[in-house]
Amino acid sequence: MTEVQIKINPAVKKVYQNYPDHVREKIEHLRNLIIETANEISGITSLEETLKWGEPSFLAKKGSTIRIHWKEKQPNQYAMYFQCTSKLITTFKVLYKETFQFEGNRAIIFPMRFTIPEKELKTCITAALTYHTVKHLPTLGI
Repeated sequence: MTEVQIKINPAVKKVYQNYPDHVREKIEHLRNLIIETANEISGITSLEETLKWGEPSFLAKKGSTIRIHWKEKQPNQYAMYFQCTSKLITTFKVLYKETFQFEGNRAIIFPMRFTIPEKELKTCITAALTYHTVKHLPTLGI
């Protein structure tokens, strides 16, 4: 399998650098999981890393945008955001209600001291990165 080509907006680097050290480590872990997952999905050849609403965001050709961020107003948590008009979070809530914390129909919330269940999160990332090919499937094919 060919490694996914990542097109990176240079402004993203500054956002990562501005996170406090303990937060940067967590956000970069999410970033790495997204890239690792994209590399595991047949058919994804490129991934764009850019800024949406000033937050690091990832876009794949047939996917739905994934954003990652930490907010000073909620210093004890960080999150992975999904398009709120999609079926992503509603599906994740059904499948992973005991695994993750959610914010409405737009985010998976990670408390700072939470160990991320990577297999389950990578399943969510896969659904987002392939959303337009799986949105018609029951539970998005998960």
